[in-house]
Amino acid sequence: MTRHDDITSLRHMLDHAREAVEMAAGRMREDLRQERMLELALVRLVQIVGEAATRVSDEGQRRYAAIPWLQVRGLRNRLVHGYDVIDLDILWDIIQDDLPPLIVELERIVA
Repeated sequence: MTRHDDITSLRHMLDHAREAVEMAAGRMREDLRQERMLELALVRLVQIVGEAATRVSDEGQRRYAAIPWLQVRGLRNRLVHGYDVIDLDILWDIIQDDLPPLIVELERIVA
């Protein structure tokens, strides 16, 4: 995969992570349980972050070692394959605590 393709995938990661954080802004954890569309949207956005991460070449993953590649891809797999047992508390914590620093790193990379 070329650097251009890696940058495209990194941009997809960034865009969808930003959208998830923005969608959760001003909301409370309990909103996920009460608003099914919010839950579905956030799960899907985080899935896409992980899917885009799988498209970054091995070379790109080595070059951008500050990204927790294994965890990002693993989360995608858990959301897709464990769709019936998603822990919304963990999903919320990831969106609140883990995506913002990921966004900062991705912004640095794609700038």
